[in-house]
Amino acid sequence: MLKKRLIACLIIKDGQIVQSKHFSEFLVVGNAIMAVEHFNAWAIDEIILLDINREKNYDFFRPDVNYDNTLTDFDQLIKYVSKKSFVPLCAGGGIRSVEDIRRYIKMGADKITINTVAIETPEIITEGAKVFGSQCIVISIDAKRQTDGTHKVMKGFGKIDTGMDVVGWAKKVEELGAGEIFLTSIDEDGSMRGYDIALVKTVASAVDIPVIASGGVGDWKHLVEGIKEGGASAVSVGNKFHFTEHSTMHAKNFMKQNGIEVR
Repeated sequence: MLKKRLIACLIIKDGQIVQSKHFSEFLVVGNAIMAVEHFNAWAIDEIILLDINREKNYDFFRPDVNYDNTLTDFDQLIKYVSKKSFVPLCAGGGIRSVEDIRRYIKMGADKITINTVAIETPEIITEGAKVFGSQCIVISIDAKRQTDGTHKVMKGFGKIDTGMDVVGWAKKVEELGAGEIFLTSIDEDGSMRGYDIALVKTVASAVDIPVIASGGVGDWKHLVEGIKEGGASAVSVGNKFHFTEHSTMHAKNFMKQNGIEVR
């Protein structure tokens, strides 16, 4: 049996890590460089770096952080993080073409994640998988719960309803060549109530590629639920990692104590 992965998701806005809530409220909580150094020390399995800037306004270093201010954009951040990180790095945000994918990989990303461009230009999934391998193409699906309990796919930072059913889209991206799905519940994002287990379970049971559960972790038990009840292959944590000392080790120990084989 493949071991499960614990993934840190770092959301970057204006060069700083932010805490997200329902994709609409953002609180600056830290510096990406410092966070990566901590995650390396605490044995995270993978890092997802997401750039959510609409305008390219980057300030990667606050005055109180003792680093040279040599980074000017997200590409440079990917390059810096890839050199400092000892685990696979997945980067996303601003990708519009296969050439953009190539650029991120050249900067040091092991994988890329795409959302809106995959919806608007699905062939990029197939082209990207053909050139770089399916394992490199991670499709980010932002899901919004409907009144009838189903979920619709959102794009444009979770603001635009595509009208597409989440399960149908998940199956489609698998057919097109995606190697993995990064599934986020907009409703649970930042809620600290746990993953939307029904959503995770529905998608994970519908596809054969790995599904990463995202959105809502407030307790380590939520990681166990995401895997045991939701059927996720990996669990992603954002906000809670930023406020819990030695959080990766605590999370992994809790998962092991609850019978989950982690890396």
